[in-house]
Amino acid sequence: MNAMSNAEVIDHEFNRLREKLPLWLQENRRFCRDGKVASYIPELSKASGNHLGIHIIDASGRSLSAGDCGVAFTMQSISKVFTLLLALMDRGEEAVFDKVGMEPTGDQFNSMLKLELVQPSIPFNPMINAGAIVISSLINGSGPAEKSERTLQFFRLLAGNNKLDFDNDVYRTESASADLNRSMAYFLKDKGVLACPVDEVLEVYFKHCSINATCSDLARMALVLASGGRDPVTGAALIPRRYVQIAKTFMITCGMYNASGQFAIQVGLPAKSGVAGGILTLVPGKYGIGVFGPALNPKGNSSAGVRLLETLSKEMNWSLF
Repeated sequence: MNAMSNAEVIDHEFNRLREKLPLWLQENRRFCRDGKVASYIPELSKASGNHLGIHIIDASGRSLSAGDCGVAFTMQSISKVFTLLLALMDRGEEAVFDKVGMEPTGDQFNSMLKLELVQPSIPFNPMINAGAIVISSLINGSGPAEKSERTLQFFRLLAGNNKLDFDNDVYRTESASADLNRSMAYFLKDKGVLACPVDEVLEVYFKHCSINATCSDLARMALVLASGGRDPVTGAALIPRRYVQIAKTFMITCGMYNASGQFAIQVGLPAKSGVAGGILTLVPGKYGIGVFGPALNPKGNSSAGVRLLETLSKEMNWSLF
């Protein structure tokens, strides 16, 4: 009996996903009740904790969806992956990593503990709030409006969706309730890590966190990373491969907050979560995946979304490890 060709293997895997994905989503929807919708940003508390959706797109453009995948949500911390990439493209590795480190913290994403305890006082990595605030200051532009517009256009390019936009209600409530993030920013300004005025940097940061997306937008952005930085439709290089490598490494080590090690063991894929309930993940060379489930576990990750990705990884043998 002849072995299947690579194309036949890919088709077989995709067909299994088509058959099983709705079932796997329904099996994991029960974990929504284990989580709570984020409320510290008031606008996020309006989401339904029962939502769970997923969209998967492969390198040929075929896609699959299940559940509440058409519901829009703000990217929140998922945006940190792509602002890091934009800052690297604007400034280069040396300038970026002079201001932010490369190590996991083991702390909550909004902790400023190690900023005070460890010298020099630079954030440990770009995936925590302090690090993402610094990264926001490194995006080129004459002021916060131009920096935010450049960020939005970059996200639109990667998502293949010119309708991506800011959710101004989320932006306003996030800005109004962000005392801890302001504290971090002023601390970083005092230590000379931030060169820009605090309010200008935070405007850029809150704006990119408030960009609305759906599971399909996340999946398309993830597919660019899965494809080594190339547009999956045209093949054009959108991001240097080296910078994609850096971003995917941060996703593995820091992308799921202080549950990143557990996620690496249970799922084994590069991923980044956000407190609105989104998870962006990818299977290198194969798939971009977007998940949405706003009920969060105690670590700030989608409770049912993480469980669904565990099921997919185990059933499809996707773990990189």
